Amino acid sequence: MGVIAVLGGGVMGEALLSGLIRAGRRVDDLLVSERRPQRAVQLEERYGVEVVDTIEAARRADTLVLVVKPQDMPALLRDIAGEVRPHSLVVSLAAGVTTRQLEEHLSPGTSVVRVMPNTPALVDEGMAALSPGAHCDEDQLAHAEGLLQAVGRTVRVAERLQDAVTAISGSGPAYLFFVVESMIEAGVHLGLPRALSTELVVQTAYGAATMLRETGEHPTVLREQVTSPGGTTASALRELENHAVRAAFLSALTAARDRSRELGA
Repeated sequence: MGVIAVLGGGVMGEALLSGLIRAGRRVDDLLVSERRPQRAVQLEERYGVEVVDTIEAARRADTLVLVVKPQDMPALLRDIAGEVRPHSLVVSLAAGVTTRQLEEHLSPGTSVVRVMPNTPALVDEGMAALSPGAHCDEDQLAHAEGLLQAVGRTVRVAERLQDAVTAISGSGPAYLFFVVESMIEAGVHLGLPRALSTELVVQTAYGAATMLRETGEHPTVLREQVTSPGGTTASALRELENHAVRAAFLSALTAARDRSRELGA
C-alpha cells in the first residue's frame, strides 16, 4: 500500500523499520518522523531512510504507523488530523488508545487499526494483537498484519480485550526478564560466578520457551515432567506456592490491565 511512514523513532519504531527493510520493503517507500534531531540523524545514517517532519509524513504516506507514548498521542493526532490523505490507513501502537479515540481526532471515515506489540520485535520474535476500527476493511487489516509480521507473529482480537493483551504480552517480556534476573541473582547467592549463572539461566529460559512452542504441550504437562515427587524441583515449587507467586502474578497483570485503561482514558 504505497509509502509507509513510521511516526516515532524510538525502540519499537526502529524495530518495525528495520524489520520492514529485512522483509524486503524498499527504503524509498519508507519515511520516518522523529522529533529528536540526533536520533533522526542516527536512523537516517543507519537505514538510509528519509526523515521528515510529522506533517510532511502525513501528507505523503499511504500508511501511517503511530509509535509514540499514549500521553503524546493527542498532540500527534492534532498535528496530522488535517493532513492524512483520504483512503490512508492509520495504525496505532500506543497502549490504551482506542480506535474510537483515534477516529474522533481524524477526518470522518479514516481507517484505523489498534495494535499492541512487544519488544521481542527487536529480534523478529514479537507478538502483536490487532483490532480494526469502524472503517477498516479486510484488505487494510491484512496490510497492517503484514507490517507487524515483519517482526514476529500476529493475532486478531476484539478491541475490548486489548487492555488484557497489553497486560499479558505487551508488558509480558518485562515479567520474564524479572524472573530471569531473579534466577541469576539466586545463582550468584548460591555460589555461582555471575557469568556462569547468567549463561545457565538464559539458555534454560530459551530452551523452555522453545519446548513450549515446539511441543505444543500445556505448560502444566511440561512442568510435571521436570518435577519428581519429593525432588529438588518439588521443593522449589512448594516455596513459590508458599509465597503466593501465582496470586502475585494475577495481581500484577490486573494492575497492568487497569493502567492500560487509565492511559486510554
